[in-house]
This record gives sequence, C-alpha cells and structure tokens, in this order.
Amino acid sequence: MKNGIAKILKTKGDKKRDSLIPILQEIQESEGFLSEVSVAEVGNRLGIPSSKIYGVATFYNQFRFEPKGKYHVQVCRGTACHVLGSATVLEQIEKKLKVKAGQTTRDGLFSIEVVACIGACGLAPVISINGEFHAKVQEDSIGQILENYRNKEDGNGNN
Repeated sequence: MKNGIAKILKTKGDKKRDSLIPILQEIQESEGFLSEVSVAEVGNRLGIPSSKIYGVATFYNQFRFEPKGKYHVQVCRGTACHVLGSATVLEQIEKKLKVKAGQTTRDGLFSIEVVACIGACGLAPVISINGEFHAKVQEDSIGQILENYRNKEDGNGNN
C-alpha cells in the first residue's frame, strides 16, 4: 500500500461506510486519481467490495480513474457554451486527441474533462487548459490550440 493511502486510511480509522466519499476525495486529492490499488485498499479497510466502491465513485463525476494529463482540458458545457456550440468543440477535441472525456492520452500529455460551468459565459464557448482560458473556441481553432501545447513539449513553444 502506498504511504499516502495508508496515512489517509489511518486517519479515517473509524472504518465506517459513511466515510467512503471523504476517503475517496482525500485519496484523489493526494494521488491525483483513484487507482485500482487505492480502491482495493479502501475496500479492505471498510469491508466494502471494490465493485460497490466503483459504483459509488462513478456516480459522482468528481472522481477520476486515470491520472490527469500534463495539459488538462476542461470543456464548459454550461448553457451559454452549449447554445454556442460546445458539443461540437468537445467532439473535435476528442477526435483530435483520440480519447473521450474522462480519459488521458497514451502519452500522458492531455486529458479531457467536461465541466458544468466554468463561469466565463461571456467567452462562450470556452475551454480551459491548466487554468488558461481560450475564448469563443470554434471547430477550426481547436487544432491550433492543441498544437500550441504540443509545441511546448517539443521545445518549439515558450516553455
């Protein structure tokens, strides 16, 4: 068992089922996602089958089962973004990265998350990559936005 997970489980030592969600939240905060190992350890500690833990965790969209990519793309699906085409934006990002929302690219560079509202309705449709906002995103601009982040890795960008 990883030290971080062991410490979290030790501090939540009451072994009560109602502590499941706070434990999962703390593990994700610490580890970045919920791994198979962490789910199994929580199950052992609380006496809950892993399948039940996955059932609870998949109900809430706050939990991830893969680590975030170096560049975490958040696609706003709030009302303003929806009306102005965020469904197409999401579809194009998934197509260009060859992963679906909630997944991370094989190279670990990009991950995609759908969020209910980023709170930047005047910029709709908007995406955020590691907190950097991209406003009025259109289908034809997505490739260039993603390429700019890829170029940072190749030494062709500003990072």
